[in-house]
Amino acid sequence: MLKRALVAPDPGRARLRFASRAVLGIGLAVAVCGAAGHSLAAAITGGLAALLALFTVADPTVRGQAVTTALLPVVGLPVLALAAALHELPLARDLAFLAVVGAGVYARRWGPRGHSLGVFAFMMYFAAQFLHVTPGGLAELYTAVLLSLAVAATVRFGAWCYERRIPVLAVLPPPAVGRGLARITTRQAVQATAGAGFALAVGQLLSDQRWYWAVGATWWVFVNTTSRGETLVRGFRRFLGTVLGIVLGFLIAVPLHDEPVAAAVVVAVSVFGIFYTAAVSYTWMMLAVTVMASMLYGLLGVLDPALLALRVGETAVGALGAVLAVLLVLPVTTHSVTDAWVERALRCVHACTAEAAARLAGDATADPAPRVAELESLLARVRLSLAPLVHPFSPLRARKGRARHVLALLDDCAREVRGLASVAADPEASHDARLAAACWRVETAVEALTAPAPYARSTVTAPGTVEAEPVLAHLHALEQALVELAVPLRGAQRASLGA
Repeated sequence: MLKRALVAPDPGRARLRFASRAVLGIGLAVAVCGAAGHSLAAAITGGLAALLALFTVADPTVRGQAVTTALLPVVGLPVLALAAALHELPLARDLAFLAVVGAGVYARRWGPRGHSLGVFAFMMYFAAQFLHVTPGGLAELYTAVLLSLAVAATVRFGAWCYERRIPVLAVLPPPAVGRGLARITTRQAVQATAGAGFALAVGQLLSDQRWYWAVGATWWVFVNTTSRGETLVRGFRRFLGTVLGIVLGFLIAVPLHDEPVAAAVVVAVSVFGIFYTAAVSYTWMMLAVTVMASMLYGLLGVLDPALLALRVGETAVGALGAVLAVLLVLPVTTHSVTDAWVERALRCVHACTAEAAARLAGDATADPAPRVAELESLLARVRLSLAPLVHPFSPLRARKGRARHVLALLDDCAREVRGLASVAADPEASHDARLAAACWRVETAVEALTAPAPYARSTVTAPGTVEAEPVLAHLHALEQALVELAVPLRGAQRASLGA
C-alpha cells in the first residue's frame, strides 16, 4: 500500500508540484503570521486556512480558482465568529455545528466552488473548537486568516501557477439521480447531518473537550464519496490511517514535541505527505494528517499518549456515525452510482473516437486531447465507485470478479483511445475509407451498452479482422473491448455490479 502511494504514476509530476507548492505556501503563511506577532493559535489557524486554500480549491480554470479563493473568507469568517459567540452555549454551539455540516455538504451541488466553500466553513467551525476560540480572540484570528489566504494566493497564482500551462480539466459533478430527496447531494446532506449528530453525542460521552474529533471524522468520510459503498470504504481507510498515524505519533511526535525546529520539519513533511498521497491513498493521507495534528498538539503543550488514544476512539465513533447514516438514512446504492459513472465513461469513449475521426478526416478544429483527459477523470471516478467491490475484504466474489473485469476493459478502452488520439495528432495521418465504418461500429457498441435495459440490444457485433494500419488497429481493439464489456454490463440477467 505504501509503495502504491509513493511510486504511483505522476504524469507531468503534478502531485509533486502540488505537494511542493503546498509546503511553500503554508510555510510562508505561518512565517508571515509569526512575523506579524501573532500567537501560536493564530498562526495555526492561518496555516489551516492556507492549507485549505491550496488543497480544496479545484475549479477547472485559474480564474475560477482565484474567485473561489477570494470567497473563502466571505464564508469562513462569519462561521468563525458564530462559533466564538456560541462557545459558552453548548446546546446552541452543537446545533449550529450540525447546521454547518448540513449546509456544507448541500453546497456541493454547486460544483467545485460549493464544495470548497463548504469545506472551508466546516473547518473554520472545527478550528474554533480545536483552539477554544472566544470573541476576544477573533480580531487576531481574522488577521491571521486574511494574511495567510493572501500569501497562499500569491504563491498559487503568482509565484508558482503551473495550472496556466496545463489543459483545463472537465468538471465532473455527481451523477444526477433525481430531484428533491432523490438527489444525491440532498441525501448526503441529510446523511452527514445525521451521522454528525450521532458522532457529536457519542463523542461527548468519550470527552467533553475533544468531542469535535468525532464530528470531523464523520465529515471527512463524506468528502468525495457518492454511494454508501464508497463511504464505507472511506470510513475504514480513515480509521486505519488514523491508527497508523497514532502509532507513528508515539514514535515521532511524543519525543520531539519540545523541539520547535524538529517539530516544524515534521509538520512540513506531513503537509507534503497530505498533498502528495491524497490522490492515490486516503489511508496514507490520513496517516500524514494524524502525525501533523499530533505535532500541533505537542506545540500547544497538551500532547500525551492518552490524548492520542482518545483520538483513535473519537475517529472510530465518527466513522461509525457515517456508516450508520449511509446504511439507514436515505441510502444511495453503489449500483445506481456506478452505472451512471460507467455510462458517462463509455459516452466519453465515443466522443473521443468521433473527435479523432474528424481530425483524421481533415477537420483542423477537432481535438480529441481534452476528451482523453476527461476520460481519465471519469475512469478515476469509476474506480472510486467500484472500490467497495474490489476491496480485499469484500465477500461478494461474483460481483468482485465482474467489477475487476469492467475496470480492466475500461482501462483497455482508455489505452486504445489514447493511441487513437496520438495517431490523430500526427500531421502525416490521412483519412482511410474504412475509418468511418469502424467509428460507426464503435458508436453502435456504445449505444448498445448505454441504452436503458429494456431497449438495449441483446448482442454487440464483434469486430472483424484487425487491420495493420495503426488507427484501424486502435479502433478494432477498442471495438473488441466494448464487445467484451457487454458480458459484465449486459449479461443475460444484467446482474448489478453494486449493492
